[in-house]
Order: sequence, then structure tokens, then C-alpha cells
Amino acid sequence: MNIKSQKDFFSGLLFTVVGLTFAWGATKYNMGTAARMGPGYFPMMLGVLMAILGGVITFNSLVVSTQDGDKVGGFAWRPLVFIIAANLVFGLMLGGLPSIKFPAFGLIVAIYALTFVASMAGEEFNLKEVAVLATVLAIMSYLAFILLLKLQFPVWPAFITG
Repeated sequence: MNIKSQKDFFSGLLFTVVGLTFAWGATKYNMGTAARMGPGYFPMMLGVLMAILGGVITFNSLVVSTQDGDKVGGFAWRPLVFIIAANLVFGLMLGGLPSIKFPAFGLIVAIYALTFVASMAGEEFNLKEVAVLATVLAIMSYLAFILLLKLQFPVWPAFITG
């Protein structure tokens, strides 16, 4: 067996493993029917579709030739570190950390922090573009989660709202 595209082969395997894991995890929940879906129905269908997609991608990597074999390159540490850090900072800012008396800063500050930290993962950083993106995301998140869905998030830091 000759792998003709390493990138497709490994991404197909990843899709297959993640899909099968989701499908296996969904078996612990009630499936229901297509007309009356239970809590396990959507994860099961999503997992099965993902595993099938992964199988197709893996098969194509063994059949379809590419110019240089699509070698897997080096590991992109910078984006990995900044994207994970952005999610951790978002959670920390949104909920705070009472065990060390770190206050919750609310949804708006958390979205700004998330956007600025995540934007450092890229090759270029443009302060004006990131600020505009953070503002749009904060406004849209406020409209969607607070006004429309009526979720009970702290919107602003506690030291501002009292």
C-alpha cells in the first residue's frame, strides 16, 4: 500500500477516529427516531457521517496521486499555543476564578480578550482590524446570547456593575 498524499491520509484517519469516537459515545444516550430524535441521535449521525467522510478521504489519499506526495510539514506551534490560550483566557475572563479571587470580567471583555489573543496566532497583526472584529463579535454575541436567547451571562465586570 502506497500513500500518495500524506496530508489527506492523516486527516482522513483523524476524521475517522473522531467520528467513530463520537458515534461510540452517543450509544450511551437514547437514540429515538428520525421523527422524534433523542439526545444521542445527532451525535450518532454526525459521528457516522464524519467517519464515512474520513474513510473517503483516506481512500482517496491511497488512490489519487499528488505532485510531491503532499508531505506533512512541521508542527505549527504558534497557532496551537495562541488558539488554546485564547480559549483559556475567554473562560477565565467570562467566569473568573474564585479560588484565587480572580473576578469575572463579563462577556464583552472576554470576547475582546479572546479576539486579541487569537489574532496573535496569525502571521500578521493589525490592531485596527482586530479591534473592529472584536467590536462586531461583542455586539453580535450580546444580541444573540443576552437579548435573543436571554442567557444569564455576566455582561460587564462586577466592579463596573456593582
